[in-house]
Amino acid sequence: MDCKGKSSWPELVGVDGKKAVAIIERQNPLVEAFNVEEGLGVHLDFRCERVWVWTDKECGKVIEIPKIG
Repeated sequence: MDCKGKSSWPELVGVDGKKAVAIIERQNPLVEAFNVEEGLGVHLDFRCERVWVWTDKECGKVIEIPKIG
């Protein structure tokens, strides 16, 4: 699938999850980013307008590269 705009943010690993969401949505206004604590379930369907931002339960830092999906 060919999604428009920036599609991944490896530079955000280790950043506060809320800050990462704001950066992602600013850099690609076509997506909505969501903080998700590690261990929680999410929809598995692929969507060009969605970015899961996986965060650590204890400190809320990004633990995986956020990417469209």
